[in-house]
Amino acid sequence: MKSIGVGVIGTGFMGKAHSIAYSASASVFGNGLRPKLEIVCDLSPERASQRATDLGFSRYSDKWQDVVNDKAVELISICTPNDTHSKIAIAALAAGKHVWCEKPMSTNISDSLAMSLAAEQSSAKTIIGYNYTKNPAVTHARRLIEKGTIGRVAGFFCRYDVDNEAAEERPWSWRMSREMSGTGANGDVLSHVISVAHYLTGSSISKAVADMAIVHSKRKDPKRRNSEQIVDNDDMVAALVRFENGVHGHIGASRVTWGKKCGLTWEIHGTKGTICYNQERLNEINLFTKSNDASLDGFKTILTGPYHPPYESFLPNGGHGLGYMDVKICELRELLLSIETDSAVWPDFSAGLKIEKVMDAIDRSTRTSRWETVE
Repeated sequence: MKSIGVGVIGTGFMGKAHSIAYSASASVFGNGLRPKLEIVCDLSPERASQRATDLGFSRYSDKWQDVVNDKAVELISICTPNDTHSKIAIAALAAGKHVWCEKPMSTNISDSLAMSLAAEQSSAKTIIGYNYTKNPAVTHARRLIEKGTIGRVAGFFCRYDVDNEAAEERPWSWRMSREMSGTGANGDVLSHVISVAHYLTGSSISKAVADMAIVHSKRKDPKRRNSEQIVDNDDMVAALVRFENGVHGHIGASRVTWGKKCGLTWEIHGTKGTICYNQERLNEINLFTKSNDASLDGFKTILTGPYHPPYESFLPNGGHGLGYMDVKICELRELLLSIETDSAVWPDFSAGLKIEKVMDAIDRSTRTSRWETVE
């Protein structure tokens, strides 16, 4: 089994998730490229050192440039704040490294466009971390749609609500800054919704009319006592959308909805049936198709199992259930296969840019209060 040297930049939750996926990938799938944990990076040398020990990296650094320039590194994970994604990704691609970048791509369209252009000019592979499209339950739903099980898709409806920032006393963070994070719930949460929309419908959103709200306009400054910081990006966002293929729908997201932990729910409405999904029950989908006996009509729960690849690589029997980290491993597997076989992977930086453009149109619409075209 051929190895591939990897470096992870950023050691927060997503950096840990990427590192776990790298460690487990070869054990789960048993073939293909075997990731080798070369170097991990964090702004704090002490934290970087501890992460290297905890996660099994050979060495560590407090400078992302050391990862990009490391000759043993062929694949780089970018798990840093949004405003750093562009410069790291472009440098990594220029150095010939493959890039696994967490979402969103960046804080603005110009940086995301620069990332996409850098990827076009490189032979390296890229992928954006929209992991909710890699769940075997969701990939099975797409296969059902492609087979025509629910007929022609007519509508897509999706919300993603979390309570990460619901507490009014929660202090200000970089996620609440338009300069450092870009949009708020739009970029951090709704971006996942848009990725699912594009993946399941097989089309891109072309127009949107949107509204947003800042629920907590000021937050306690974590660095200065008895001081506050202004929140200048959205806590809640919602939009009516139209797709290039004629599908209509509505989407929304909130980072301040009490009780919602990972409240990603979607419905696909077809001319012959409906598919529903709830991320908090990530191992099942609900399917309705009309029967010849109206007394038997109803939704059927489909539990994921070995008939829904790549579930069978994790567990031999259905109903046992995969978790969030398992889905990240599935995401990595697609990237590694793409690198090994020189094949396409979705969503690469080009597909990621399309998602960013939808987010931008939604952001513009919240200011103009009219339908905006996705450029």
